[in-house]
Amino acid sequence: MNERAPREFVFELRVCQWAERAWPPNETRECPVVVARQLGTQYRRWDTVVVECDPEGLERRANFGQRELDSDLLHVVRNAPAEWAWYRDALPYPGYPWRYVREAVHQAAGRDLVETRRRGNRIELRRKWAYPDWVERIVAIENKPDLDASAARSLAPQLERDVALALADEVWVATRQTGSTVEPALLEDVPIEAGILTVSPDGAGADVAWLPRSLAVDEPGTRILERPDGGPADHSAARFEYVDVDWLDRKRLEIAERAYGRGWRSYVDSMRPDCRHFRLQPERTGVLPWCDAKECAQTASECSGRCGDFEPEPPVWRTRGWPIEGGPGKAIQRLLDRRRRRVRPGLE
Repeated sequence: MNERAPREFVFELRVCQWAERAWPPNETRECPVVVARQLGTQYRRWDTVVVECDPEGLERRANFGQRELDSDLLHVVRNAPAEWAWYRDALPYPGYPWRYVREAVHQAAGRDLVETRRRGNRIELRRKWAYPDWVERIVAIENKPDLDASAARSLAPQLERDVALALADEVWVATRQTGSTVEPALLEDVPIEAGILTVSPDGAGADVAWLPRSLAVDEPGTRILERPDGGPADHSAARFEYVDVDWLDRKRLEIAERAYGRGWRSYVDSMRPDCRHFRLQPERTGVLPWCDAKECAQTASECSGRCGDFEPEPPVWRTRGWPIEGGPGKAIQRLLDRRRRRVRPGLE
């Protein structure tokens, strides 16, 4: 495994911990935030996502439960009528066959998000709650603990695409503080629209080295499809396409929903906390996943059933509850879920 991967993974978790605790940097928090990691679209995935929320809207969002709402469910709950109506009359045509809409209506009813009833051969629905306008701003953060010239050259085209598309309100690069008078990140080739955040090695604090430019999320964006490589013999033109505001609005809400449902602690869902070597290592600012066998903070790709050091928990560890509620692995999952729910007001 690349030795940089564990360091970047740990740095990413520390950035998420800090953002959940202290975002926005160097300012007093005026609105609650939801922090998640590894979210985006099929074209782009961000390391850390910070969703700045309307306080009342965030609390009313809890009516729809902790689980995220995908695009099909959002189409149903956002357009569900206050009074009973046939779903084809109540919901706008989504651009795909109605049978998939009907499936989404049944799925929403199964999750207790809307009410349904059958009148003859027709499925009628009405809303239980109005879906709130809870998302105020979305901030994307790229984490590069060691932002040297090579990393900056690789990262710059991605940031330029983020700035052109304007799917997020702000784009940042988070890097590790060096203690230098001038942080090395300021000397690298990073787009001026992107902010630079320097994070202390232990993740306890962060400083702004460069303020970002607020992007025009309420205007059409530009998706860069292909661009010249910049060589002396490259005279090709860049290829791009415009993206309308409706698409941007839908994608922003879908990203915010995934952030709400998953949060940044969802790393445990792709690991093996049921391994006897897995535990949470306490730090000054929180906890990190730790492997006693390797004596290091492991990544999700390393902590799997294919790991040569993987050992299932002994069955006796799992007999403290019924049917298998005991054991350190289950306790770790419950602990992280409680902490995830704690920053989402209104959830029972």
